[in-house]
Formats: sequence, structure tokens, C-alpha cells
Amino acid sequence: MLSIKSLTVAYGGLKALVDVTVEVAEGQFIAIVGPNGAGKTTLFKTISGIVQPVSGSVMFDGKDLLSIPPSERAHLGIAHVPEGRQVFRSLTVLENLEMGAHSMRGRADWARNLAQILELFPVLAERRDQLAGTLSGGEQQMLSIGRGLASSPRVLMLDEPSMGLAPTIADQIFERIEEIHRESKITILLVEQRVAEALEACDRGYVLESGRVVLEGVHDTLIRDERVKRAYLGM
Repeated sequence: MLSIKSLTVAYGGLKALVDVTVEVAEGQFIAIVGPNGAGKTTLFKTISGIVQPVSGSVMFDGKDLLSIPPSERAHLGIAHVPEGRQVFRSLTVLENLEMGAHSMRGRADWARNLAQILELFPVLAERRDQLAGTLSGGEQQMLSIGRGLASSPRVLMLDEPSMGLAPTIADQIFERIEEIHRESKITILLVEQRVAEALEACDRGYVLESGRVVLEGVHDTLIRDERVKRAYLGM
């Protein structure tokens, strides 16, 4: 479904990603983990078109994604929920969700998607006419995920969804993400600082360090790896 090969990205001559290869099959839950500055967010920005690579390829369903304008990628079914939530603070909850439904897929499925989002996140139904800027951090994260779902994505990229949230709220967010994958079969790419939870939920994971993939494998392989245990799981 999504095939990234030998991807290199640089900012001002400094390489943020070096020869990165990631393979994603339809319906998989993929975790991308690693320390701060490892290049995880850069990888997502390259897929969504915010950043252009120096070299390498990104293919989506056999299409050269790098040749497709960023504004058109949502129409293919790629949704990017960015780090830091980035909701439209001066718009209501419902208006934020409507902004997520601008793709052709999202417009066609708006009524069904809205019902699904409000069922997943009942607090958004309660606050549908409230300005997004007045929501709590956890509620804004729910809204950001809901806005991504409103586009009817085939691939949902979630960048640090637990960042800045209290542990109990972060747990709720993770439960909803796992429910989305389980019930909707949407392909999920997750960048997450809570490595244990990310690896526990994923089908396959990639560990990035200094812009390079240093380890990859299925869930069981990564959980048992001694390097992962020491560096990321505190074991």
C-alpha cells in the first residue's frame, strides 16, 4: 500500500532522514518510535508533502506520491494528524470537523463519518458548538483525530497524540486509536513518545535514531529485543 524506499531528507544541508525504507501493508498498525530528533515527524511531513526529500521514493498504491501536489494527497486517502494538535481555535468543534471533510472522500461520507466520530468521542458531541480554542488539551487531541477521520482516510498518520496530556487522558486516546484500527480497519502510522504503548498496539514497528532505521520488525520481535528493552522500555 505505502512503500518508502531509500528516503533521504535534509534541512540546510543537515540530514534529518538517511536512506530510510518503510513498508506498510493495507490495514496494518505501524509504530514509528525513537528519541527526539530522530526524524519521525520529518518522515510524516514527507509523506504528506510538507517536506520534499533529497532522494528516494514514496509510492502509494503504485502511484508516485512525490509527483502529486500535497493538496491532492488527502483525496487519495492520506490523513496527517500533526504534532501539537493544531486545531482551528476560532472555529467550533463542528466547523473543525467540517474542515477535515474537504476531500472528495470526506464529502461523500460526511454524514457517516460524523456519526462515527461523535460516537468515538462523545465529548465532541456535547461541545459541537463550542470554540475549539476553549477545549482542554485532551479534547483538542480528540478533535484533531476526529478531523483526520472526517476525510475518510485509508491511511491515518498520528504524530505524538499523547504529547502534553495527563497519563489518564493519554490512556483514553490510545484506547480510541486502537478501537479505530480494530473497528474500521484503517491503516495507522503512529509516531509516539510512549514507546511501550505504541509497540504493544502495533503489528509492526520501526525504530529511528539519528535519521536512520536501526531496528524493524513485528510486534513480538521488538518487544523482546534487548536494545529496545534497555533504551525505551526501562527494563
